[in-house]
Amino acid sequence: MSHSDREQFLAGDRPDDVAFFLHEAAVSGVDALTDQGERTENGVVLVVDGEAGRQAFQSATGVDPMAFAQEAMGTEGTVDRDLTGGACPDSDGGNGHEARLIFAFAEAENEDVEGLYAEGDVVHGYVACECGQRYSEKWLAGE
Repeated sequence: MSHSDREQFLAGDRPDDVAFFLHEAAVSGVDALTDQGERTENGVVLVVDGEAGRQAFQSATGVDPMAFAQEAMGTEGTVDRDLTGGACPDSDGGNGHEARLIFAFAEAENEDVEGLYAEGDVVHGYVACECGQRYSEKWLAGE
């Protein structure tokens, strides 16, 4: 049985790649991207080689992924482990808090530092919520 690009990325097996989710309400022509990605219930997830992936994300969204990550880093939230949604920290359980964009990359295990990085490969996920909030979470690959 072969694993999808997304499963490989989330397992930490594709550390040179980036992954991103584009909600169908956030970008036009999301169906055209399904040839390069994996169609989900309400969008598409793509896993692309690092630099090309950053350029593809910016091209599709008009958002610089590194600036986006920097902005989202300041607010903790919960990113769905399948990279198709999240729990906005501003949500009170009501509507209007669906993830519109998710950008993720993995960082290899580093036993020279303390904390999460010493335990294994770490996935960093950054979310743009439909309410405008940007938030992030990091977790051990394969979690």
